Amino acid sequence: MSLRLGVDLGGTKIEIIALDDDGRPLLRRRVTTPQGDYGATLAAIAALVSGAEQELGSKGSVGIGIPGSESPLSGLIRNANSTCLIDRPLRHDLQQLLRREVRLANDANCFALSEAIDGAGRDAGSVFGIILGTGVGGGIVIDRRLLLGANAIAGEWGHNPLPQPGTGDRPPHPCYCGRQGCIETYLSGPALAADHLAHGGEMLAVPIIAARADAGDAACEATLQRYEERLGRAVAGVINLLDPEVIVLGGGLSNLQRLYRHLPERCRPHIFSDSLCTRFLPPQHGDSSGVRGAAWLWD
Repeated sequence: MSLRLGVDLGGTKIEIIALDDDGRPLLRRRVTTPQGDYGATLAAIAALVSGAEQELGSKGSVGIGIPGSESPLSGLIRNANSTCLIDRPLRHDLQQLLRREVRLANDANCFALSEAIDGAGRDAGSVFGIILGTGVGGGIVIDRRLLLGANAIAGEWGHNPLPQPGTGDRPPHPCYCGRQGCIETYLSGPALAADHLAHGGEMLAVPIIAARADAGDAACEATLQRYEERLGRAVAGVINLLDPEVIVLGGGLSNLQRLYRHLPERCRPHIFSDSLCTRFLPPQHGDSSGVRGAAWLWD
């Protein structure tokens, strides 16, 4: 039996999972992420790997999911919300520490890979995984293989401009990436809450907005309809470009069950086709998809 170890390096926790050949979890552990300490973060990952291998009595392959990406030019980490990783040779340093090859990918890519390998998109040849949470990201998997791209940014649809902005979408919102009007600034969880504050006059958490909309609150319903209409425009651009068989939604907003009912019709007017056969699905592995996908980097 081959042992696959996946590590999800998050801003608040580091989690490890061990999978067998069939994707069955053999072990899961998590520790708190050392805040702002690169060396301590490396040591924590190494300790998790060593502990898992000692407990299972076998050495495994190691895949790492991170909140950022590795530059193909320099090998350094970029665009990471865990700022201590930025401009660090993370993969190189882990390989030296663990004495083996390490595979590394963006956490949204890991989510997409997990759902494509043995999750909601397991029967599809092409899967686009969407993260709708604190940020907006994505990953592309074709025939069970992750598409990284020449610049290692494949799937980063959240930092394209929102398509066809109307009066209600202006002025464009500033984004941390330095641009304005990025999809992420309209479709993240914080963006939805800020939109409701601007139009409804209350700062509410997304689950409360959803619950009030279900109970007949007109302002909350209007907020979710604005969100769905923007999401439809943005996702239609992905479909026109990639035409995936399956789109799996992840992140906190994927828990809004109405999205799976409404999103096809919101996309349809913007699709360059007389039909829409793409399936929109919730994740099968939920919050576990990221760490599972890191392990499947060695599929």
